[in-house]
Amino acid sequence: MNTKNNKVIVYSTPTCPYCVYAKEYFKENDVSFEDIDVTQDRAKAQEMVKKSGQMGVPVIDINGNIIVGFQPEAFAQLLK
Repeated sequence: MNTKNNKVIVYSTPTCPYCVYAKEYFKENDVSFEDIDVTQDRAKAQEMVKKSGQMGVPVIDINGNIIVGFQPEAFAQLLK
């Protein structure tokens, strides 16, 4: 997996187990990511909804591709 040159943003909340799973996946695969806690940043929460059309977390932005939920197969595909 080519983990370099990927821009990954994880929109999450502290109480979301699938957010934790997603962040663990990126850490285990040596993928750097920006973690945004949408409970602390209303503007970023609005950005997340605008990108995904979803209120639920996690929302993951990999190089401009939006994935809602913990979907490791989709992550791997987009990180190739």
